Amino acid sequence: MRKTLFTGVWVLFWAIAVFAQPGKVRPFADRLVAAAMERTQHQVTYDGAYRGIAYPGGDVPPHIGVCTDVVIRSYRALGHDLQVLVHEDMKANFSLYPKNWGLKKTDTNIDHRRVPNLQRFFERKGLSLKVTDRAMDYQPGDLVTWMVNKKLPHIGIMVKKKSADGKRHLVVHNIGAGPEMEDILFAFPITGHYRFEPKK
Repeated sequence: MRKTLFTGVWVLFWAIAVFAQPGKVRPFADRLVAAAMERTQHQVTYDGAYRGIAYPGGDVPPHIGVCTDVVIRSYRALGHDLQVLVHEDMKANFSLYPKNWGLKKTDTNIDHRRVPNLQRFFERKGLSLKVTDRAMDYQPGDLVTWMVNKKLPHIGIMVKKKSADGKRHLVVHNIGAGPEMEDILFAFPITGHYRFEPKK
């Protein structure tokens, strides 16, 4: 009995030691990071003009895009369509989403391409993590949102590569020059920090 109890306690401590590690394996995050890194290989002109697109699986022309398109295309590369996911949740819970644009109903052409809508979706369907000034709190695969120049919502994906001083993970984003990997984690006020790993 005592031996069994000892073994059980040892296994419990071993499990805590393994699974509580900050750098534990996150397979989906690794895949998302790879998809985000791949986006930096594309030539994309920054263009946020409203366009009608197909549904589901709709996208603006591949040679144009904004910050949200980096996120959308990265998730879509893994088989997860944020256009559909955001639309379905907005349609069922429209009152819970931002009313910044005066819309009375959902719009599959643009809803998922707006940062505030993605923030609300990630809050509802993923993990909304604390915004801190500690670089170690932001891990590869995390989604971060900022407010640029006090008026432009922005979003990017944390990746594994680190800044020159080794203190921060870099971010893949598009702030005007196409998808890039840069050291911008604390360049602007952070407005959100999320993890979203679809269950299907």
